[in-house]
Amino acid sequence: MADLLRTASSWLERMRTEHCSSLVEYRRPPDAYSVKATFGRTGFEVVDESGLTINAHVWDFLILADELFALFGAPRAGDWIAADGQRYEVMNLGGEGCWRWSDPYRRTCRIHTKDIGADR
Repeated sequence: MADLLRTASSWLERMRTEHCSSLVEYRRPPDAYSVKATFGRTGFEVVDESGLTINAHVWDFLILADELFALFGAPRAGDWIAADGQRYEVMNLGGEGCWRWSDPYRRTCRIHTKDIGADR
């Protein structure tokens, strides 16, 4: 008997990529490739040295691991993603690193970025 959860998760990832993604350019200079990505957001809290809590967020891009890893391997801090005329820099998010798996079957990676302005 097939693993229904794995099958459903795989179908859902294909549908997300097919119908809820945009073409972006993933860059690790000097290389750049177009990949399909879904925009996301991760919120987090930072407590400064005086005890003040700051709520913030980073922009995330969900990209199929097979597609990205075949081109670059795992995402690295300092890589760039160009989307909708903006440039986003891949960045580490606290102790989490610059990316994490977005699903239990490790088909999609969620890449943490910060908006660094217009893509020139």
